[in-house]
Amino acid sequence: MQPRRQRTIARPAEFHGFGFLTGADVTLRFLPAAENTGLRFQRVDLPGTEPIPATLDYVVLRQRRTAISNGTATVELIEHVMAAMAGLQIDNCLVQVNATECPGADGSSLGFVQTLLDAGIIEQSAFREVLVVHEACLARGDDDRSEISAGHIFRRTLVISYELDYGPRSPIKPQLLTFEFSPEAFVTSLAFARTFVLETEIAALKSQGYGSRVTPADLLVFGPTGVIGNELRAPDECVRHKILDCIGDFALLGCDIHGHFRAYRSGHNVNHAICRSVAEAHNPLHRLRQPA
Repeated sequence: MQPRRQRTIARPAEFHGFGFLTGADVTLRFLPAAENTGLRFQRVDLPGTEPIPATLDYVVLRQRRTAISNGTATVELIEHVMAAMAGLQIDNCLVQVNATECPGADGSSLGFVQTLLDAGIIEQSAFREVLVVHEACLARGDDDRSEISAGHIFRRTLVISYELDYGPRSPIKPQLLTFEFSPEAFVTSLAFARTFVLETEIAALKSQGYGSRVTPADLLVFGPTGVIGNELRAPDECVRHKILDCIGDFALLGCDIHGHFRAYRSGHNVNHAICRSVAEAHNPLHRLRQPA
């Protein structure tokens, strides 16, 4: 199967919002980029700092989010922006941000997707690399309560099966969803799905200085009987958001992926771990390149 050609946006675009972590006002700019550039983030509030490639080599350890750093600059909370670009198959883009983090938007990728679609998407000359999963891989969380595996699939596609189950006492009911990737399916089935948090976790997060401006209207807050001050966009919105996070985190591999990923309660750090395992297990012979 011949790989598709790389893509970028047709013109610059901006998104304005505030950071869920710091509460700072944030302007994010998407800029077109040359083929084979990849996805990169640049802190324009730190003059002279180089763009940070959004790849596994630059990921730094964080809880509940994905962040990248080149040693002189760090950008936090990139996963929903990454998901928007990967979901639309935008392969080359420079993302400029004037704060330590990307804007939280509504906790989903929808605002970023709409901004990118308004900018337009154009095809480039070079072919996009594809990693075809042939070797079975497994990654587990430190507490052995979460895991994600990757295996071969006979069709040339990416499939993610996610099981979310926090136990009988959780207000978030068990959810299971299998998603087969396409840009169209991403836009209609995943992009709107928002991040979620338990009401009992909010005090601890705020004690660490996070979420000073965030209200239940900005994302999904679950109390003992369900969502507080908001409404679900789908009965299984939580598992859809978890798959959205996978799409964003898997894009750190820097190529398209063909395989079947099966996740149980996986979060960002476990997503990063399976990507590293897949990258280590698959040599360049498993990557489809431009035909000779």
